[in-house]
Amino acid sequence: ENDMSDQKVCLVTGANSGIGLATAKALSANGAQIIMVCRNEEKGRAAADEIASSTGHKPDLFLGDLSSVADTKRVAAEVCKAYERLDILVNNAGGYFPKRMESSEGLELNFALNHLGYFVLTQGLRPLLEATPSSRIVSVASRAHRMARLDLDDLCWQRRRYIPFFAYGTSKLLNILFTRELARQLEGTDTTVNCYHPGVVRTGFGQDYSGIFNLGTRLAGLFLLSPEQGAETGIYLATSDELASVTGKYFAKCRVVQPRPAGRNDEHARRLWQLSETFAAEHG
Repeated sequence: ENDMSDQKVCLVTGANSGIGLATAKALSANGAQIIMVCRNEEKGRAAADEIASSTGHKPDLFLGDLSSVADTKRVAAEVCKAYERLDILVNNAGGYFPKRMESSEGLELNFALNHLGYFVLTQGLRPLLEATPSSRIVSVASRAHRMARLDLDDLCWQRRRYIPFFAYGTSKLLNILFTRELARQLEGTDTTVNCYHPGVVRTGFGQDYSGIFNLGTRLAGLFLLSPEQGAETGIYLATSDELASVTGKYFAKCRVVQPRPAGRNDEHARRLWQLSETFAAEHG
């Protein structure tokens, strides 16, 4: 366990429940100043109080909808204004959507929240991260990237039939490609970036929806990991000394694993980056 008593600053998105809350709590227990980014004020405040009462450190709460480019840019700017350093960024906020839904800016929601949210927030916080010695970016990806159906010309599922598992899996592949290209861009800096598969975790994920998916998640719940277990690899990536110079990798169970070949395609990673820049510029 690393002692963070030199007051490291750690930002965790979606920190009000599940893996995000478990991650924020563990990093706070390590002595870090936590910045929570949450969409819902009530849930965010309740989680902040829970973290404060269990660790003695009160997190700083920023409110924002990370599926909105404009909102995400605003939050990043607010954090940059409020803080002089950022040691760890944990991109965790995400969702699974059983039917095709759109963000407030008209982008398909898996793409908007699960990928573009990571991209826009990280880009907005990059000056702060690069100014902080030995800073780390940790993004939650998933083994579901195996189910990806990547079409870089149809990232918002406008031309293809929307199939929830494929759309979700594709967004998780984008997390891996994003990590890969960002690591390439950060070469020669003191900032690393890695992503991980948390395991299949028992959270509220998917339970808001009726039908077979909900039944599946509830049955699977008997065999699932706790949020604390799901957060373990992310906490390891955020704090472990032995990973000081490891970057651009995909982890599971605290070990480097190879993503599917689609997750190792540098050309696709670069093209995704350019497309993401365009989406980010056109929205918000």
